[in-house]
Amino acid sequence: MPLIAPQNATVGVAIVSYNTVDLLRDCLDSLAHSSVAMAVVVVDNGSTDASVPMMQAEFPLVHVFVPGSNVGFARGTNQGIQQLLADAPALQYVLLLNPDTVVHAGALEQLVAFADAHPRVGVVSPRLLNVDGSLQRGVFRFPTPLMTLFDLFPPGEVTPGRFADSWWHGRYPQEVDATQPFAVDHPLGAAMLTRVSVLTEVGMLDEDYFMYVEEIDWCMRVRRAGWAIWQQPAAQITHVGGASSRQFRAAMTLALWRSRMRYWQQWCSPREQWWHHTILALGIWRMRWVAALAHRRGILNEAQYHELLAVYRTLHFL
Repeated sequence: MPLIAPQNATVGVAIVSYNTVDLLRDCLDSLAHSSVAMAVVVVDNGSTDASVPMMQAEFPLVHVFVPGSNVGFARGTNQGIQQLLADAPALQYVLLLNPDTVVHAGALEQLVAFADAHPRVGVVSPRLLNVDGSLQRGVFRFPTPLMTLFDLFPPGEVTPGRFADSWWHGRYPQEVDATQPFAVDHPLGAAMLTRVSVLTEVGMLDEDYFMYVEEIDWCMRVRRAGWAIWQQPAAQITHVGGASSRQFRAAMTLALWRSRMRYWQQWCSPREQWWHHTILALGIWRMRWVAALAHRRGILNEAQYHELLAVYRTLHFL
């Protein structure tokens, strides 16, 4: 049983959860089958489902931290990391993990082994899979105006489909058939292993990002500090995706673009910022059209439609 007394753990796992009881159970159960000596902290962001009593009854070695409200992903993650460092002074690594994941057999062992063998790698991520076993894109380039263009005017729908899996869209073409590790700009924040020494050097997540982009900003800081970031495809994790955020579709759309704007301001040149904002302004008109079409087809009800329109109006003036 790898979920041991924290003082003996070498890997800490920080999970932020909100109303994902069934998925969280599967996630914790998958961790329990790893051979890595780990301590696990779950930060419950104000869930109203049975998440907390489920963990207390079924996973008594998991440290459940309840902030008392939804403090957002970045702050919740930081609270989880701080608790791990307080509970387990011998930690060498911290795995940031979403609750809607299942860690495959040997995945955590592969991540730790790769980090052990490559002392200048500050972050290593697994290969992500969809529930049906297909590849889920899990590593990306740092954001560019072209990537914003393709996000808002998707390849195959508006722009040429050949860009869908291209370098220009922020993808790594080698990820599709990768069998060997490769260097990346940043992974998706669903699962990434880092060193405690990296957290000590560059700090934790920026809590001004309530939701989204916080891992991109943090990875930029990691790279600027001289650490490498890699994917180890031998480690595989299934990721459902959006289990918490889809509960608040309009609010999360607003949070996504606010976070992206914050990132542009922090890390992009004035010229790049101008292009990002110009493309977004054009994209807002398309998003309005798509929402109107979904409303006519009954995909969005009246309340959902007007909620999205309010978000787009807010974005227009940010």
